[in-house]
Amino acid sequence: MNDDTIKLLKECNAGCKSATNSMEQVQPYINNEALKNLIDEYNDKHIKLGDECHQMLNELNQEEKDPKPMAKAFSWISTEIKLMMNDNSHKIADLMIDGCNMGIKSVSEYINKYKTASNESMDLAKRLVKIEQEFMDKLLIYL
Repeated sequence: MNDDTIKLLKECNAGCKSATNSMEQVQPYINNEALKNLIDEYNDKHIKLGDECHQMLNELNQEEKDPKPMAKAFSWISTEIKLMMNDNSHKIADLMIDGCNMGIKSVSEYINKYKTASNESMDLAKRLVKIEQEFMDKLLIYL
């Protein structure tokens, strides 16, 4: 397998972890049952895609990539501060939409950057972008 495949899979894996970390972080603040169910649904989708990515990396004898510790810490702190000031459904949806936008942009950049990645890894990355887009579209009603 070529280097682009490994790099793309590692970035997708880190992206799935970042997404699930964010979704799990906001769970205690959610008061709207429909929003909670939506976030649970897309958390599960990210976990499954992350597991698939992890499996592909294992088959290539490669380690997973974790989100960068400083970025993870900054994201966690800023989310906590925003939710302490306002934990309504609008703010939670707004935070999740910002995350979706970041995910769509970064994974799309990796798809374009790692052009020689395998078809299987490209398919996984494109599915991740699609999941982020669908999630964002469904969150819009909470704004």
